[in-house]
Amino acid sequence: MAAADDPTDATYATRIPADISRPDRLLGPFTARQTALLAAAAVMLYGGWWATRAFMAPLAYAALATPIAGAVAALALGHREGIGLDRFLLAALTHTRTPKRQVHAPEGIPPLPAIVSNRWAKAAGPPPAAMRMPYDGITSTGVLDLGSEGAAAMARCSTVNFELRSAAEQQGLTAAFARWLNSLTGPTQLLVRSHHVELTPLADALQHGAAALPHPALEAAARAHADFLANLAASGNLLGRQILLVAREEAPTSSVMRNSGAWRVLQRLDEAARALAPAEITVTPQDSPHSTRLVHAACNPDTPTPHRTASEGDLT
Repeated sequence: MAAADDPTDATYATRIPADISRPDRLLGPFTARQTALLAAAAVMLYGGWWATRAFMAPLAYAALATPIAGAVAALALGHREGIGLDRFLLAALTHTRTPKRQVHAPEGIPPLPAIVSNRWAKAAGPPPAAMRMPYDGITSTGVLDLGSEGAAAMARCSTVNFELRSAAEQQGLTAAFARWLNSLTGPTQLLVRSHHVELTPLADALQHGAAALPHPALEAAARAHADFLANLAASGNLLGRQILLVAREEAPTSSVMRNSGAWRVLQRLDEAARALAPAEITVTPQDSPHSTRLVHAACNPDTPTPHRTASEGDLT
């Protein structure tokens, strides 16, 4: 019978703050953005009262200004899905004005041929717009140049079997991961993506290389494993899972420091690799060819991924 005070059965908790990206408060509970919106509304309403005080009663002006003040207060103080209502409204307006049909056409969208009648053109809806990719290229070190949005770099992360660990081991892994979260100094994203995995090249390589093995038993084992991989690839839709860590830095305001963003994101990936090592997570920064393939796969999600990019245990 296990003892009731067995330390391996203890439950541990690690505090991970949920407000690490909360804006600083400038005036009481208000942030700088909220303070600016409320102050601008107050100045406009006071200016309106000053201009109309000669011919409008105070009660009439208060009845006119109250809905406006309420709407501005709701925009400044309200939130939806963690986003301020003013930013949410701006994003909604931007989405409404953004063309919904976009194609990759760096040379521009040519007009419809003259043979197409106006009635058919109206029935087809608005023409597609040229797609503007959010990055300007990838450097030799694998950093994505985001132009006015700064720079970003990607790294591949290994997985950890958490459920099979003891309570003390789970506590150590969680604490190491929490320390990394608390040390973040910039925008960071953990992306879990699923992709098609193509095992046919690996099966073909095993079949062709089996004859060169030094023992007949090894050759038979290699051919049997190649047949297993071929049957596995033909059995259905084979998916792989990949975990990516993306670090991003804002564009510097000074032209002298324009290259500091690329250096900083690489440094943050190196810091993440050291910080996540105690959590038994291996962080592998992606060089230029690997980053290019990841961006290409994101733009073409149906493209099969070679087997070598799948981590052990990540095939489904």
